[in-house]
Amino acid sequence: MKITTLNPQIITKDAETFVKIFEELGFEKRHEQEGIGELDVTGIRMSDSNGFKLDISEPDMELKHDIIAIRMNVDNFDEAQNKLLSLGFKNLYGRHHVETGSAKSAIMVYGSEFAINLVEHVK
Repeated sequence: MKITTLNPQIITKDAETFVKIFEELGFEKRHEQEGIGELDVTGIRMSDSNGFKLDISEPDMELKHDIIAIRMNVDNFDEAQNKLLSLGFKNLYGRHHVETGSAKSAIMVYGSEFAINLVEHVK
């Protein structure tokens, strides 16, 4: 498994609040996609003039609280997911994952405070 990118991600029911906060900190929206996968996720990618990246996601599912995660893009989703499962992570979506046609992803959580959004872009 090869990690291809790594950046912070906020998973929330109020994406617009976080977009405004990070715009005030010098970030700009670079990409926004709505209706992603079965969970109807809105995904927003932001970046600043230094090249720092931040993802903000708003899934259509019950969240007890906002989740601060690391987005980890990999070259092999299944291998990476199996590795994380062996380390004690659980898939927030149960046995499901989000597929868009161009990517496959799952929120992998460890305990209740740490999460990795595992993503493989399909070429």
